[in-house]
Amino acid sequence: MATLPPTDDLGHANGIDEDRPREEETGLTLKRLDVWIEDWRLRMRMMSVCVEGARDAHGGALVNLIHGYAENGDPFIRRFTSQLLEEVSKPFFATLHKWLFSGELYDPFSEFFVAVDPELAHLQYMQPTLQGVGQLASDGGFGGGDVEDTSEEHAGGLQLWEQKYRFQKDMLPAFVGETFGRKIFSTGKSLNFIRYSCHDSDWVATREKLSNTGGTLQYSDIVGLERSIDTAYQIASQRLFDVFFDKYRLLDHLSALKHYLLLGYGDFAEQLMDTLGPSLSRPANALYRHNLTATLESALRSSNAQNDPPDVLRRLDARMLEYSHGEIGWDVFTLEYKVDAPIDTVLDPSAMVEYLKLFNHLWKVKRIASTLNTSWMRVAGGAKTFLRIPELEYDWHQVRLVMAEMIHFVRQLEAYCNLEVIECSWQDLSNFIEKKEGDLDALIENHRAYLDRMVKKVLLLSPKAGREENLLNQVRDVFTSILQFREATASEMLKEMPQGGDRRYTEESLPGILARVKDYGMSFSDRVQGIVQGLSTHSDLDCRFLGIRLSFSDFYKTRKDQQLRA
Repeated sequence: MATLPPTDDLGHANGIDEDRPREEETGLTLKRLDVWIEDWRLRMRMMSVCVEGARDAHGGALVNLIHGYAENGDPFIRRFTSQLLEEVSKPFFATLHKWLFSGELYDPFSEFFVAVDPELAHLQYMQPTLQGVGQLASDGGFGGGDVEDTSEEHAGGLQLWEQKYRFQKDMLPAFVGETFGRKIFSTGKSLNFIRYSCHDSDWVATREKLSNTGGTLQYSDIVGLERSIDTAYQIASQRLFDVFFDKYRLLDHLSALKHYLLLGYGDFAEQLMDTLGPSLSRPANALYRHNLTATLESALRSSNAQNDPPDVLRRLDARMLEYSHGEIGWDVFTLEYKVDAPIDTVLDPSAMVEYLKLFNHLWKVKRIASTLNTSWMRVAGGAKTFLRIPELEYDWHQVRLVMAEMIHFVRQLEAYCNLEVIECSWQDLSNFIEKKEGDLDALIENHRAYLDRMVKKVLLLSPKAGREENLLNQVRDVFTSILQFREATASEMLKEMPQGGDRRYTEESLPGILARVKDYGMSFSDRVQGIVQGLSTHSDLDCRFLGIRLSFSDFYKTRKDQQLRA
């Protein structure tokens, strides 16, 4: 008879249980509890690290800090951080949505990367205050508008555009990136500008277009977020360009500045100079603004400028700068072009000052050119009279040579300013406007570059130490020499001496007159020689080429060599 294997107290056969798999344990054990709470313990530890690190961070900086933990090789940490960011970033995306699609900044706790300047938050954009829009006012529509608004509740367009909202890079989440952050910043500013400054009647259509750009903005769809930002930026920027160039006719104003303050309308400039010339030769304190305005209106009506839009002509005005004792009208006369909001965002006060600088210089060049044309006709006509005085033939020939040299100088200077600087700069600006790429900041920047290029090249400014105003002053000294030469050759003595009927002028007075003419001619040549020498080492290539054209066939170089040998 077989023997049963021994059993334990519970009746289980000993030896058989050792080979059987144990039944699954039931109930809670410490090890099982440890496994169950492991994920949550890691989550709590991550939360603790985030809370500790974010003690002094809030808003975008907080989102940015948590995002930094997402760049981890542990999939659990990456997954947990993404889930946390999805929740933490919801207020950020809510603010972003309102700013990106409506241009409204609702950020009561200052958590967004766009901040408003509290000193400018209550200000509104200045409203246009020019009178007689689209019609000729009682003054004929010329210079009759008042564009100034001294109310403390209003500010210039450029001030509000550049200073009302600030970009805070430290509050920008890293997953957005600075490039897209700048686009978001520009998009919201553009929408705000369109809505509150430009009073765009098509604002509802623009907002509708923006609302259809994409789905919900959220952290889990970064690709969709970037796509929505790009689309909103393009729509807002394009609409702002359309408002500026279609509604507010910015190109008309830029063209007007080129035609009037940069003397692009030749017939207008000639007419204005001919009618104003006698008045501007008088002392500055004898001039009256209403007479200047009347003369300006006459020049506009008698030239092709009369075909310009009335809204352009009414902005043009003539006035006098502040003057000191002894100055004449030529020293203080200037044209002024008045602009209002929102055009003053591009044509801001500092830009208008630069236009006035250009006008004052170009007006001086125009005056010298006109003076030389008149003098040349008189000299050429008087040559036949002087042929009757053989002993003056050589001196009169020298006068004509110097005057031809002066005419060459002024014509080269005019061609350089008008063709190589103004027209080439205008072409660059026109190309940008035609493409309509970028935003309002890009437009402002391109206009500034256009204006800076003209100022530096027309005024021959050099960045080298000690030479910033040197060449310009030398050019103005040359202008003074030309006017002195003109006065000497137009002397009543020289006019009456060839006639031979007046014996007041003895042989003793003739050498003095001719000596003055010779001195002024030599002074002119010496100063031009200095200008040519200065231009030869100028940092700007166009300025160096101007020096080459002024010194035709190395005329001044040859003269300098002759002086050194002498």
